Amino acid sequence: MLSTSLIALDSTILATAVPSIVADLGGLSQFPWLFSVYLLAQAVSVPVYAKLADTLGRKPVILVGIALFLVGSILCGFAWSMGSLIVMRALQGLGAGAVLPMTTTIAADIYTVAERAKTQGYIASVWAVSSVVGPTLGGVFSQFASWRWIFFVNIPFCLLAAAMLWRNYDESIERRKHRIDYAGAALLTGALTLLILAVLEGGQAWAWTSWQSIGSFVVGAVLLAVFGVVERRAAEPVLPLEVLTRRLIVATCLISVGIGTVLVGLTSYVPTFLERSTRATPIVAGLAVAALTIGWPISASQSGRLYMRIGFRPTALIGLVVASVGAVLLWLSSSHPGVWTTAGSCLVVGLGLGLVATPTLIAAQASVPWNERAVVTGTNMFMRSVGSAVGVAIFGAIANAVIAARGGDSSSEAVRSGSSAVFLAVVVAAVLSIAAGLLMPHTRAEDVEHDGPGGAAEREPQPEPQPEREPQPSTRPSTA
Repeated sequence: MLSTSLIALDSTILATAVPSIVADLGGLSQFPWLFSVYLLAQAVSVPVYAKLADTLGRKPVILVGIALFLVGSILCGFAWSMGSLIVMRALQGLGAGAVLPMTTTIAADIYTVAERAKTQGYIASVWAVSSVVGPTLGGVFSQFASWRWIFFVNIPFCLLAAAMLWRNYDESIERRKHRIDYAGAALLTGALTLLILAVLEGGQAWAWTSWQSIGSFVVGAVLLAVFGVVERRAAEPVLPLEVLTRRLIVATCLISVGIGTVLVGLTSYVPTFLERSTRATPIVAGLAVAALTIGWPISASQSGRLYMRIGFRPTALIGLVVASVGAVLLWLSSSHPGVWTTAGSCLVVGLGLGLVATPTLIAAQASVPWNERAVVTGTNMFMRSVGSAVGVAIFGAIANAVIAARGGDSSSEAVRSGSSAVFLAVVVAAVLSIAAGLLMPHTRAEDVEHDGPGGAAEREPQPEPQPEREPQPSTRPSTA
Protein backbone atom coordinates (compact mmCIF):
# COMPACT_ATOMS: atom_id res chain seq x y z
CA MET A 1 0.00 0.00 0.00
CA LEU A 2 2.83 2.39 0.83
CA SER A 3 4.59 1.60 -2.46
CA THR A 4 1.34 2.13 -4.36
CA SER A 5 0.84 5.47 -2.64
CA LEU A 6 4.02 6.76 -4.30
CA ILE A 7 2.49 6.38 -7.74
CA ALA A 8 -1.09 7.24 -6.76
CA LEU A 9 -0.11 10.47 -5.04
CA ASP A 10 2.21 11.54 -7.84
CA SER A 11 -0.46 10.99 -10.48
CA THR A 12 -2.92 13.30 -8.70
CA ILE A 13 -0.69 15.96 -7.13
CA LEU A 14 0.86 17.35 -10.32
CA ALA A 15 -2.23 18.64 -12.16
CA THR A 16 -3.01 21.45 -9.68
CA ALA A 17 0.62 22.66 -9.77
CA VAL A 18 0.91 23.02 -13.56
CA PRO A 19 0.14 26.80 -13.59
CA SER A 20 2.90 27.43 -11.01
CA ILE A 21 5.37 25.26 -12.93
CA VAL A 22 4.66 27.05 -16.20
CA ALA A 23 4.95 30.45 -14.51
CA ASP A 24 8.38 29.49 -13.15
CA LEU A 25 9.90 27.46 -15.97
CA GLY A 26 7.92 28.60 -19.02
CA GLY A 27 7.18 26.14 -21.80
CA LEU A 28 3.38 26.35 -21.82
CA SER A 29 3.17 24.47 -25.13
CA GLN A 30 5.32 21.65 -23.71
CA PHE A 31 3.56 21.00 -20.41
CA PRO A 32 1.26 18.21 -21.75
CA TRP A 33 4.44 16.17 -22.16
CA LEU A 34 4.79 16.14 -18.37
CA PHE A 35 1.93 13.64 -18.39
CA SER A 36 2.47 11.94 -21.77
CA VAL A 37 6.13 11.04 -21.25
CA TYR A 38 5.39 9.69 -17.78
CA LEU A 39 2.57 7.46 -19.03
CA LEU A 40 4.65 6.36 -22.01
CA ALA A 41 7.69 5.37 -19.93
CA GLN A 42 5.49 3.57 -17.42
CA ALA A 43 3.53 1.62 -20.02
CA VAL A 44 6.44 0.43 -22.18
CA SER A 45 8.55 -0.69 -19.22
CA VAL A 46 5.89 -2.84 -17.54
CA PRO A 47 6.35 -5.98 -19.73
CA VAL A 48 10.13 -5.93 -19.25
CA TYR A 49 9.90 -5.53 -15.48
CA ALA A 50 7.28 -8.29 -15.34
CA LYS A 51 9.59 -10.76 -17.07
CA LEU A 52 12.51 -9.78 -14.84
CA ALA A 53 10.31 -10.37 -11.78
CA ASP A 54 9.42 -13.87 -12.99
CA THR A 55 13.12 -14.55 -13.55
CA LEU A 56 14.94 -12.79 -10.70
CA GLY A 57 12.15 -12.33 -8.16
CA ARG A 58 9.77 -9.56 -7.18
CA LYS A 59 11.83 -7.93 -4.43
CA PRO A 60 14.81 -6.69 -6.47
CA VAL A 61 12.51 -5.38 -9.21
CA ILE A 62 10.27 -3.34 -6.93
CA LEU A 63 13.28 -1.98 -5.02
CA VAL A 64 14.88 -0.88 -8.30
CA GLY A 65 11.57 0.73 -9.28
CA ILE A 66 11.37 2.66 -6.00
CA ALA A 67 15.00 3.76 -6.42
CA LEU A 68 14.34 5.05 -9.95
CA PHE A 69 11.22 6.85 -8.79
CA LEU A 70 13.19 8.41 -5.89
CA VAL A 71 16.02 9.64 -8.11
CA GLY A 72 13.51 10.92 -10.67
CA SER A 73 11.58 12.81 -7.97
CA ILE A 74 14.74 14.48 -6.63
CA LEU A 75 15.85 15.52 -10.11
CA CYS A 76 12.35 16.82 -10.91
CA GLY A 77 12.54 19.01 -7.83
CA PHE A 78 15.77 20.56 -9.11
CA ALA A 79 14.60 20.95 -12.74
CA TRP A 80 15.83 24.18 -14.36
CA SER A 81 13.63 24.16 -17.48
CA MET A 82 10.50 22.53 -18.83
CA GLY A 83 12.64 20.29 -21.04
CA SER A 84 14.69 18.99 -18.11
CA LEU A 85 11.53 18.43 -16.07
CA ILE A 86 10.04 16.35 -18.89
CA VAL A 87 13.18 14.16 -19.02
CA MET A 88 13.09 13.62 -15.25
CA ARG A 89 9.39 12.74 -15.45
CA ALA A 90 10.35 9.98 -17.88
CA LEU A 91 12.70 8.59 -15.22
CA GLN A 92 9.87 8.71 -12.71
CA GLY A 93 7.69 6.80 -15.18
CA LEU A 94 10.31 4.08 -15.51
CA GLY A 95 10.18 3.64 -11.74
CA ALA A 96 6.38 3.57 -11.71
CA GLY A 97 6.44 0.86 -14.37
CA ALA A 98 8.13 -1.45 -11.87
CA VAL A 99 6.26 -0.49 -8.72
CA LEU A 100 2.61 -0.84 -9.78
CA PRO A 101 2.63 -4.39 -11.23
CA MET A 102 4.95 -5.65 -8.49
CA THR A 103 2.66 -4.57 -5.65
CA THR A 104 -0.20 -6.54 -7.17
CA THR A 105 2.00 -9.52 -7.98
CA ILE A 106 3.45 -9.66 -4.46
CA ALA A 107 -0.07 -9.59 -3.01
CA ALA A 108 -0.92 -12.56 -5.25
CA ASP A 109 2.19 -14.41 -4.06
CA ILE A 110 1.64 -14.11 -0.32
CA TYR A 111 -2.17 -14.37 -0.09
CA THR A 112 -4.60 -17.08 -1.08
CA VAL A 113 -7.23 -16.61 -3.77
CA ALA A 114 -9.87 -16.07 -1.09
CA GLU A 115 -7.79 -13.40 0.64
CA ARG A 116 -6.62 -11.50 -2.42
CA ALA A 117 -9.85 -9.57 -2.99
CA LYS A 118 -9.58 -7.90 0.41
CA THR A 119 -5.91 -7.04 -0.09
CA GLN A 120 -6.64 -5.64 -3.56
CA GLY A 121 -9.37 -3.56 -1.95
CA TYR A 122 -6.84 -2.16 0.50
CA ILE A 123 -4.47 -1.33 -2.37
CA ALA A 124 -7.30 0.28 -4.34
CA SER A 125 -8.20 2.41 -1.31
CA VAL A 126 -4.83 4.10 -1.66
CA TRP A 127 -6.03 5.60 -4.95
CA ALA A 128 -9.22 6.84 -3.27
CA VAL A 129 -7.26 8.63 -0.57
CA SER A 130 -4.78 10.02 -3.08
CA SER A 131 -7.55 11.41 -5.29
CA VAL A 132 -8.47 13.73 -2.41
CA VAL A 133 -5.09 14.31 -0.75
CA GLY A 134 -3.09 14.74 -3.98
CA PRO A 135 -4.84 17.79 -5.47
CA THR A 136 -5.06 19.39 -2.04
CA LEU A 137 -1.32 19.00 -1.39
CA GLY A 138 -0.52 20.22 -4.89
CA GLY A 139 -2.53 23.38 -4.32
CA VAL A 140 -1.03 23.97 -0.86
CA PHE A 141 2.57 23.57 -2.07
CA SER A 142 1.96 25.77 -5.12
CA GLN A 143 0.28 28.54 -3.14
CA PHE A 144 2.22 28.61 0.13
CA ALA A 145 5.61 27.03 -0.65
CA SER A 146 6.98 25.94 -4.03
CA TRP A 147 5.83 23.53 -6.70
CA ARG A 148 9.15 21.72 -6.23
CA TRP A 149 7.86 20.24 -2.99
CA ILE A 150 5.32 18.13 -4.88
CA PHE A 151 8.35 16.07 -5.91
CA PHE A 152 10.44 16.40 -2.75
CA VAL A 153 7.53 15.04 -0.68
CA ASN A 154 8.15 11.67 -2.36
CA ILE A 155 11.57 11.29 -0.73
CA PRO A 156 10.51 10.12 2.77
CA PHE A 157 7.77 7.89 1.35
CA CYS A 158 10.21 6.20 -1.05
CA LEU A 159 12.73 5.57 1.72
CA LEU A 160 10.06 4.24 4.09
CA ALA A 161 8.51 1.96 1.47
CA ALA A 162 11.91 0.54 0.47
CA ALA A 163 12.91 0.00 4.10
CA MET A 164 9.67 -1.84 4.93
CA LEU A 165 9.96 -4.08 1.88
CA TRP A 166 13.62 -4.81 2.58
CA ARG A 167 12.84 -5.80 6.16
CA ASN A 168 9.45 -7.53 5.91
CA TYR A 169 9.26 -9.19 2.49
CA ASP A 170 11.25 -12.39 2.02
CA GLU A 171 11.22 -14.67 -1.00
CA SER A 172 13.18 -17.76 -1.88
CA ILE A 173 14.27 -17.90 -5.53
CA GLU A 174 16.00 -20.78 -7.24
CA ARG A 175 19.31 -19.40 -8.47
CA ARG A 176 20.18 -20.60 -11.94
CA LYS A 177 21.66 -19.16 -15.08
CA HIS A 178 19.18 -17.31 -17.29
CA ARG A 179 19.38 -16.35 -20.94
CA ILE A 180 18.10 -12.80 -21.02
CA ASP A 181 16.09 -11.93 -24.11
CA TYR A 182 17.77 -8.62 -24.94
CA ALA A 183 16.56 -8.58 -28.54
CA GLY A 184 12.96 -9.22 -27.56
CA ALA A 185 13.05 -6.55 -24.82
CA ALA A 186 14.50 -3.96 -27.22
CA LEU A 187 12.01 -4.74 -29.99
CA LEU A 188 9.02 -4.74 -27.63
CA THR A 189 10.07 -1.46 -26.01
CA GLY A 190 10.63 0.21 -29.37
CA ALA A 191 7.35 -1.02 -30.82
CA LEU A 192 5.28 -0.02 -27.79
CA THR A 193 6.98 3.37 -27.58
CA LEU A 194 6.13 4.24 -31.17
CA LEU A 195 2.58 2.89 -31.07
CA ILE A 196 1.61 4.49 -27.76
CA LEU A 197 3.31 7.74 -28.73
CA ALA A 198 1.34 7.79 -31.98
CA VAL A 199 -1.93 7.27 -30.11
CA LEU A 200 -1.17 9.83 -27.39
CA GLU A 201 0.04 12.60 -29.70
CA GLY A 202 -2.09 11.93 -32.79
CA GLY A 203 -4.44 14.85 -33.28
CA GLN A 204 -2.59 16.77 -30.55
CA ALA A 205 1.09 17.35 -31.31
CA TRP A 206 0.60 16.37 -34.94
CA ALA A 207 -2.25 15.52 -37.30
CA TRP A 208 -3.40 11.93 -37.72
CA THR A 209 -2.50 12.07 -41.41
CA SER A 210 0.96 13.57 -40.83
CA TRP A 211 4.16 11.68 -41.62
CA GLN A 212 4.96 11.52 -37.89
CA SER A 213 1.71 9.75 -37.10
CA ILE A 214 1.73 7.37 -40.06
CA GLY A 215 5.44 6.64 -39.66
CA SER A 216 5.08 5.85 -35.95
CA PHE A 217 2.21 3.44 -36.58
CA VAL A 218 3.94 1.71 -39.50
CA VAL A 219 7.38 1.33 -37.88
CA GLY A 220 5.79 0.30 -34.56
CA ALA A 221 3.71 -2.37 -36.27
CA VAL A 222 6.77 -3.70 -38.15
CA LEU A 223 8.81 -3.89 -34.95
CA LEU A 224 5.93 -5.69 -33.23
CA ALA A 225 5.80 -8.25 -36.04
CA VAL A 226 9.56 -8.81 -35.83
CA PHE A 227 9.20 -9.14 -32.06
CA GLY A 228 6.70 -11.97 -32.57
CA VAL A 229 9.18 -13.84 -34.78
CA VAL A 230 12.04 -13.36 -32.31
CA GLU A 231 9.97 -14.49 -29.33
CA ARG A 232 9.13 -17.81 -30.97
CA ARG A 233 12.84 -18.64 -31.08
CA ALA A 234 13.92 -17.16 -27.73
CA ALA A 235 14.91 -19.57 -24.96
CA GLU A 236 13.35 -17.36 -22.29
CA PRO A 237 11.10 -14.85 -24.12
CA VAL A 238 10.39 -11.55 -22.42
CA LEU A 239 6.69 -12.06 -23.23
CA PRO A 240 5.77 -15.73 -23.80
CA LEU A 241 3.34 -15.61 -26.71
CA GLU A 242 1.57 -18.81 -25.62
CA VAL A 243 0.30 -16.91 -22.58
CA LEU A 244 -1.67 -14.65 -24.93
CA THR A 245 -3.34 -17.63 -26.61
CA ARG A 246 -5.23 -18.69 -23.48
CA ARG A 247 -8.88 -17.75 -23.48
CA LEU A 248 -8.94 -16.49 -19.89
CA ILE A 249 -5.88 -14.27 -20.36
CA VAL A 250 -7.20 -12.81 -23.63
CA ALA A 251 -10.62 -12.11 -22.11
CA THR A 252 -9.22 -10.44 -18.99
CA CYS A 253 -6.87 -8.34 -21.12
CA LEU A 254 -9.78 -7.14 -23.26
CA ILE A 255 -11.69 -6.26 -20.11
CA SER A 256 -8.65 -4.30 -18.87
CA VAL A 257 -8.70 -2.29 -22.10
CA GLY A 258 -12.34 -1.42 -21.37
CA ILE A 259 -11.57 -0.47 -17.78
CA GLY A 260 -8.78 1.86 -18.90
CA THR A 261 -11.05 3.46 -21.48
CA VAL A 262 -13.90 4.06 -19.04
CA LEU A 263 -11.54 5.45 -16.40
CA VAL A 264 -9.84 7.96 -18.66
CA GLY A 265 -13.19 9.10 -20.07
CA LEU A 266 -14.54 9.98 -16.63
CA THR A 267 -11.40 11.36 -15.00
CA SER A 268 -10.56 13.52 -18.02
CA TYR A 269 -13.96 15.04 -18.80
CA VAL A 270 -16.11 15.05 -15.64
CA PRO A 271 -14.16 17.90 -13.95
CA THR A 272 -14.29 20.16 -17.02
CA PHE A 273 -17.94 19.26 -17.56
CA LEU A 274 -18.90 20.31 -14.01
CA GLU A 275 -16.74 23.44 -13.97
CA ARG A 276 -18.17 24.76 -17.25
CA SER A 277 -21.79 23.63 -16.92
CA THR A 278 -22.45 24.14 -13.18
CA ARG A 279 -19.70 26.66 -12.32
CA ALA A 280 -18.39 24.19 -9.74
CA THR A 281 -14.97 24.97 -8.27
CA PRO A 282 -12.04 22.70 -9.28
CA ILE A 283 -12.03 21.15 -5.80
CA VAL A 284 -15.73 20.29 -5.95
CA ALA A 285 -15.36 18.90 -9.48
CA GLY A 286 -12.41 16.81 -8.34
CA LEU A 287 -14.37 15.42 -5.41
CA ALA A 288 -17.14 14.33 -7.81
CA VAL A 289 -14.58 12.22 -9.69
CA ALA A 290 -13.21 10.97 -6.36
CA ALA A 291 -16.57 9.28 -5.81
CA LEU A 292 -15.45 6.77 -8.46
CA THR A 293 -12.28 5.91 -6.55
CA ILE A 294 -14.26 5.64 -3.33
CA GLY A 295 -16.70 3.11 -4.75
CA TRP A 296 -13.94 1.02 -6.33
CA PRO A 297 -12.17 -0.21 -3.13
CA ILE A 298 -15.47 -0.76 -1.34
CA SER A 299 -16.71 -3.26 -3.92
CA ALA A 300 -13.24 -4.69 -4.62
CA SER A 301 -12.74 -5.65 -1.00
CA GLN A 302 -16.09 -7.47 -0.98
CA SER A 303 -15.72 -9.13 -4.39
CA GLY A 304 -14.02 -12.15 -2.83
CA ARG A 305 -17.28 -13.22 -1.21
CA LEU A 306 -18.93 -13.23 -4.63
CA TYR A 307 -16.29 -15.00 -6.70
CA MET A 308 -15.73 -17.61 -3.99
CA ARG A 309 -19.46 -18.37 -4.17
CA ILE A 310 -20.47 -17.95 -7.82
CA GLY A 311 -17.15 -17.83 -9.71
CA PHE A 312 -15.01 -15.22 -11.41
CA ARG A 313 -17.02 -14.82 -14.61
CA PRO A 314 -20.44 -14.08 -13.06
CA THR A 315 -18.83 -11.64 -10.60
CA ALA A 316 -17.10 -9.77 -13.40
CA LEU A 317 -20.30 -9.66 -15.46
CA ILE A 318 -22.26 -8.24 -12.53
CA GLY A 319 -19.61 -5.56 -12.13
CA LEU A 320 -19.64 -4.74 -15.83
CA VAL A 321 -23.42 -4.36 -15.84
CA VAL A 322 -23.30 -2.10 -12.76
CA ALA A 323 -20.57 0.04 -14.36
CA SER A 324 -22.59 0.27 -17.57
CA VAL A 325 -25.67 1.39 -15.61
CA GLY A 326 -23.57 4.08 -13.92
CA ALA A 327 -22.25 5.25 -17.30
CA VAL A 328 -25.79 5.43 -18.69
CA LEU A 329 -26.93 7.45 -15.66
CA LEU A 330 -24.03 9.86 -16.17
CA TRP A 331 -24.89 10.32 -19.83
CA LEU A 332 -28.61 10.85 -19.15
CA SER A 333 -27.97 13.29 -16.30
CA SER A 334 -25.54 15.33 -18.41
CA SER A 335 -28.51 17.02 -20.08
CA HIS A 336 -29.39 18.47 -16.65
CA PRO A 337 -25.97 19.00 -15.05
CA GLY A 338 -25.63 18.65 -11.31
CA VAL A 339 -22.74 17.95 -8.98
CA TRP A 340 -24.61 15.39 -6.87
CA THR A 341 -26.07 13.44 -9.80
CA THR A 342 -22.67 13.35 -11.49
CA ALA A 343 -20.92 12.23 -8.31
CA GLY A 344 -23.60 9.56 -7.72
CA SER A 345 -23.16 8.22 -11.24
CA CYS A 346 -19.39 8.10 -10.80
CA LEU A 347 -19.88 6.23 -7.53
CA VAL A 348 -21.99 3.59 -9.29
CA VAL A 349 -19.35 3.20 -12.01
CA GLY A 350 -16.67 2.79 -9.34
CA LEU A 351 -18.71 0.14 -7.51
CA GLY A 352 -19.02 -1.77 -10.77
CA LEU A 353 -15.36 -1.51 -11.74
CA GLY A 354 -14.30 -2.77 -8.32
CA LEU A 355 -16.27 -5.96 -9.02
CA VAL A 356 -14.53 -6.29 -12.39
CA ALA A 357 -10.89 -5.34 -12.00
CA THR A 358 -10.12 -7.45 -8.94
CA PRO A 359 -11.81 -10.76 -9.90
CA THR A 360 -10.49 -10.69 -13.48
CA LEU A 361 -6.93 -9.99 -12.36
CA ILE A 362 -7.05 -12.66 -9.65
CA ALA A 363 -8.51 -15.18 -12.10
CA ALA A 364 -5.69 -14.50 -14.55
CA GLN A 365 -3.04 -14.75 -11.83
CA ALA A 366 -4.48 -17.98 -10.48
CA SER A 367 -4.41 -19.61 -13.92
CA VAL A 368 -0.61 -19.55 -14.27
CA PRO A 369 2.39 -20.79 -12.28
CA TRP A 370 4.66 -18.53 -10.21
CA ASN A 371 7.14 -18.00 -13.03
CA GLU A 372 4.42 -16.53 -15.27
CA ARG A 373 2.41 -14.61 -12.68
CA ALA A 374 4.25 -11.30 -12.99
CA VAL A 375 4.08 -11.45 -16.79
CA VAL A 376 0.31 -12.00 -16.64
CA THR A 377 -0.11 -9.21 -14.08
CA GLY A 378 2.06 -6.83 -16.10
CA THR A 379 0.22 -7.66 -19.32
CA ASN A 380 -3.11 -6.99 -17.62
CA MET A 381 -1.96 -3.59 -16.39
CA PHE A 382 -0.32 -2.76 -19.69
CA MET A 383 -3.60 -3.41 -21.51
CA ARG A 384 -5.32 -1.00 -19.13
CA SER A 385 -2.74 1.62 -20.14
CA VAL A 386 -3.47 0.84 -23.79
CA GLY A 387 -7.17 1.38 -23.13
CA SER A 388 -6.42 4.74 -21.52
CA ALA A 389 -4.18 5.84 -24.39
CA VAL A 390 -6.70 4.81 -27.04
CA GLY A 391 -9.51 6.36 -25.00
CA VAL A 392 -7.70 9.69 -24.80
CA ALA A 393 -7.37 9.76 -28.58
CA ILE A 394 -10.96 8.71 -29.33
CA PHE A 395 -12.62 10.86 -26.69
CA GLY A 396 -10.48 13.85 -27.63
CA ALA A 397 -11.51 13.54 -31.27
CA ILE A 398 -15.19 13.24 -30.31
CA ALA A 399 -15.12 16.17 -27.90
CA ASN A 400 -13.22 18.44 -30.27
CA ALA A 401 -15.57 17.70 -33.16
CA VAL A 402 -18.73 18.37 -31.12
CA ILE A 403 -17.34 21.48 -29.44
CA ALA A 404 -16.20 22.93 -32.76
CA ALA A 405 -19.62 22.30 -34.30
CA ARG A 406 -21.44 23.94 -31.38
CA GLY A 407 -19.51 27.20 -31.22
CA GLY A 408 -16.05 26.50 -29.85
CA ASP A 409 -14.62 26.01 -26.37
CA SER A 410 -15.62 29.54 -25.34
CA SER A 411 -19.23 28.35 -25.21
CA SER A 412 -20.30 26.55 -22.04
CA GLU A 413 -23.10 24.85 -23.95
CA ALA A 414 -20.62 23.53 -26.51
CA VAL A 415 -18.39 22.12 -23.76
CA ARG A 416 -21.41 20.50 -22.12
CA SER A 417 -22.44 18.92 -25.42
CA GLY A 418 -18.91 17.69 -26.07
CA SER A 419 -18.69 16.15 -22.59
CA SER A 420 -22.10 14.51 -23.06
CA ALA A 421 -20.88 12.96 -26.33
CA VAL A 422 -17.84 11.59 -24.51
CA PHE A 423 -20.06 10.10 -21.78
CA LEU A 424 -22.08 8.34 -24.50
CA ALA A 425 -18.82 6.93 -25.87
CA VAL A 426 -18.00 5.72 -22.35
CA VAL A 427 -21.34 3.88 -22.32
CA VAL A 428 -20.36 2.16 -25.57
CA ALA A 429 -16.97 1.16 -24.10
CA ALA A 430 -18.65 -0.26 -20.99
CA VAL A 431 -21.14 -2.29 -23.06
CA LEU A 432 -18.35 -3.66 -25.26
CA SER A 433 -16.56 -4.71 -22.08
CA ILE A 434 -19.59 -6.85 -21.22
CA ALA A 435 -19.02 -8.71 -24.48
CA ALA A 436 -15.40 -9.29 -23.42
CA GLY A 437 -16.64 -10.57 -20.07
CA LEU A 438 -18.80 -13.15 -21.83
CA LEU A 439 -15.61 -14.57 -23.37
CA MET A 440 -14.27 -15.56 -19.96
CA PRO A 441 -14.41 -19.31 -19.30
CA HIS A 442 -16.43 -20.57 -16.35
CA THR A 443 -13.89 -20.80 -13.52
CA ARG A 444 -14.73 -21.20 -9.86
CA ALA A 445 -12.29 -20.39 -7.10
CA GLU A 446 -12.49 -23.90 -5.61
CA ASP A 447 -11.38 -25.36 -8.94
CA VAL A 448 -7.99 -23.75 -8.42
CA GLU A 449 -5.54 -25.78 -6.36
CA HIS A 450 -3.81 -23.74 -3.67
CA ASP A 451 -0.19 -24.32 -2.86
CA GLY A 452 -0.60 -22.25 0.27
CA PRO A 453 -0.01 -18.54 0.55
CA GLY A 454 3.11 -17.78 -1.33
CA GLY A 455 3.10 -21.18 -2.98
CA ALA A 456 4.57 -21.96 -6.33
CA ALA A 457 1.38 -21.80 -8.36
CA GLU A 458 -2.30 -22.46 -8.66
CA ARG A 459 -2.76 -25.14 -11.26
CA GLU A 460 -4.61 -28.31 -12.10
CA PRO A 461 -4.08 -31.03 -9.47
CA GLN A 462 -1.24 -33.42 -10.24
CA PRO A 463 -1.29 -36.99 -8.87
CA GLU A 464 2.40 -36.89 -7.97
CA PRO A 465 5.25 -34.46 -8.54
CA GLN A 466 7.39 -35.43 -11.50
CA PRO A 467 11.06 -35.60 -10.47
CA GLU A 468 12.34 -34.97 -13.97
CA ARG A 469 10.40 -31.72 -14.30
CA GLU A 470 12.50 -28.61 -13.80
CA PRO A 471 11.61 -27.14 -10.40
CA GLN A 472 9.74 -23.85 -10.49
CA PRO A 473 10.84 -20.87 -8.38
CA SER A 474 8.81 -20.30 -5.25
CA THR A 475 8.28 -17.49 -2.82
CA ARG A 476 7.56 -17.53 0.87
CA PRO A 477 5.44 -15.07 2.82
CA SER A 478 7.12 -12.90 5.38
CA THR A 479 6.75 -14.01 8.97
CA ALA A 480 5.76 -10.44 9.71
